[in-house]
Amino acid sequence: MQLKNIWFVFALASVVTACATTPAADDPVLIKLDEIDRRLTALERVIANGSLVDLTVQVDGLQRESAEIRGRTENLEHDGEITASRQRDLYVDLDERIRGMEEQLSGGSGNVNVLDGGPLAPGQLPVPGGSDRDNYQAAFELLKEQRYEPAALAFKQFLVSFPDSQLADNAQYWLAETFYVTDQFELALNEFQVVINQYPESRKIADGLLKIGYCDYELERWSTARAALVKVQNEYAETTAARLAEQRLARMDEEGH
Repeated sequence: MQLKNIWFVFALASVVTACATTPAADDPVLIKLDEIDRRLTALERVIANGSLVDLTVQVDGLQRESAEIRGRTENLEHDGEITASRQRDLYVDLDERIRGMEEQLSGGSGNVNVLDGGPLAPGQLPVPGGSDRDNYQAAFELLKEQRYEPAALAFKQFLVSFPDSQLADNAQYWLAETFYVTDQFELALNEFQVVINQYPESRKIADGLLKIGYCDYELERWSTARAALVKVQNEYAETTAARLAEQRLARMDEEGH
């Protein structure tokens, strides 16, 4: 403001001096002074408005923070891409390892599952990783389909894998049955005898004794066959096994055995 006052005094003196000779509207000194006055006024407004400076500083700070955030975001995106890539690699690796294990359990790469008509290797369950009931049912299905060899393998492995299963006595009986229906009477006889010896409380005892009598009959061991059939009649009367034993004994009588 002091600068403006000095200029004002100077301008006033000049005006007084010039008024005598030059019209005010055409006086170049007055014109110049007016221009200087306008410029000083504009400068004073800028200087007085210090908030513009503060705003400029704040804008600069915000720009710097924005740049930092952008940089961090780019880093996070980069790290995210790396993480996603690693996850994909881990998934592919895990999937391949699981597939390899499944192929080993199913008997090798490219083999069809036994339930779909494929073979069953010794020591292999028909339902790898399945429960005792799952594998028993699968083995029984093979027997019903008259696929006796894989059925026998399935029942054998069932007994190895689930020796304490409540279905073990049934599995042993049907294992013996796979040999009986394929005329392997000596093998069948031995397996039916296991039912009698290892599962004395089994509901399959009567049927097992009946089949022992049948096996001895086929092997022409007439006395042992008769003994087994009579035992079924005496100890398990009123059962289907006893009725079938009676029929076979009648047949033996007719044949003179």
